[in-house]
Amino acid sequence: MPRYLKSAKSTVSATGDPAVAATVSGVIADIRSRGDDAVREYSEKFDKWSPETFRLSEEEIDRIVASVPGQVIDDIKTVQNNVRTFAQHQRDSILDFEVETVPGVLLGQRNIPVSAAGAYAPGGRYPLVASAHMTTVTAKVAGVPHVTACTPPIRGEIPAATVAAFHLAGADDIYLLGGVQAVAAMALGT
Repeated sequence: MPRYLKSAKSTVSATGDPAVAATVSGVIADIRSRGDDAVREYSEKFDKWSPETFRLSEEEIDRIVASVPGQVIDDIKTVQNNVRTFAQHQRDSILDFEVETVPGVLLGQRNIPVSAAGAYAPGGRYPLVASAHMTTVTAKVAGVPHVTACTPPIRGEIPAATVAAFHLAGADDIYLLGGVQAVAAMALGT
């Protein structure tokens, strides 16, 4: 029997709010059918954000990272090193193997990373920088060759520390795009 050091009462309904579920389903269906045009409309509607392109260029990323205070960059690097070290230990503990269970019957497992992953760091009122570490660093340690990262603007501003965290974690593409439209765009490949 497990022993718990902490426990919490569940305050989240398993069914959620039907109105929210309907809105999310509608957004996903619209993005599936209309692609980037729908993504742009939802970004304008929900975030009041409609730049020429949502994807940050290398020059923009370099400029944004340079604007982040040195102590914040050092903190990001320290945290990412800790996450990377632990993730590597996890990865090293998942071994590939093959065994002949009976003559001529070979069974085993081989761990193969997916070819691409989407990483999302929520913004809302405050940037959730840790999401950048936990999604991108772990995917890269697992061997995922291409990670696309999205984070929303916060009140029309670029969340510089989050962009820096995604960049330092090894994200291959970084988009200033939030909400269900960002997740749907990554999942559907718009």
